[in-house]
Amino acid sequence: MLTSRRIILIFTPMRKSGFQKIQEIVKIALEEDLGKGDITSELIIPEKQKGMGFIIAKEKGIIAGLEVAKSVFKQVDPGLVFKPLVSDGDKVRPNQKVALIRGKAKSILAGERTALNFLQRLSGIATLTGEFVRKIRGTKAKILDTRKTTPGLRLLEKYAVKKGGGKNHRQGLYDMILIKDNHIEAAGSISLAIRKALRNRKGLKIEVETRNLEEIKEALNFKINRIMLDNFRSEDLKKAVKLIRSKNKKVEIEASGKVNLKNVRKIALSGVDFISVGALTHSAKALDFSLLLK
Repeated sequence: MLTSRRIILIFTPMRKSGFQKIQEIVKIALEEDLGKGDITSELIIPEKQKGMGFIIAKEKGIIAGLEVAKSVFKQVDPGLVFKPLVSDGDKVRPNQKVALIRGKAKSILAGERTALNFLQRLSGIATLTGEFVRKIRGTKAKILDTRKTTPGLRLLEKYAVKKGGGKNHRQGLYDMILIKDNHIEAAGSISLAIRKALRNRKGLKIEVETRNLEEIKEALNFKINRIMLDNFRSEDLKKAVKLIRSKNKKVEIEASGKVNLKNVRKIALSGVDFISVGALTHSAKALDFSLLLK
């Protein structure tokens, strides 16, 4: 079980206010669901009635978001006891109990759906990430996420990627210089865009998106940290990697674009260092959970 101090470190590598941010996210989600209160439970369940509930996985996968679920129940009622029975990053099987909640029955039901929604979303991301990671096992490549996240939930969704065995790319527009096609178009050329970035990089890493071998050659004229191979055909990936390594053995190489579970291993075998996969966060299927009250 994670402590409050530990969750700050895990959820935000660059912001000490990560725990507060998670609390805010949970607060908004609860306000959306509860509104003025759980009308049905208020009418049916006595105020002092106690209960115990188990959160149960309904399918196999990798779990993520237990501390967020705990935060949901604690915000509903600080008197509730939330006890994880597994840890984030663990594999779960169908019908496995993953957490116990004990306290006022009304309070448990008030937090049920919001807690399960977070668990479903984050565990789905962790599970899909785990599938991609398994596909490239034995290669040197690492799976990266992207900024294609649910607005307001990036902190949580990138955490779930890590629990699935993936790595985080940049957190936002502020922590890495990534020169993409539109930047190149606006600047006039790859060279002009890189020169401007190098003059004002402020210690940040620089990555440049390329679409063909000519653009790679142009980017290699500069001291940058990473080259992105965007939407390269599989036969061209190996050529690109060979070209880059012949000129610069230290620059990182990232493949991106139209990556799926069927082609990811072939991409990894081309020799790239990283493979960025937008699907991890924009197309992950929710992992199903239920809560049974006793």
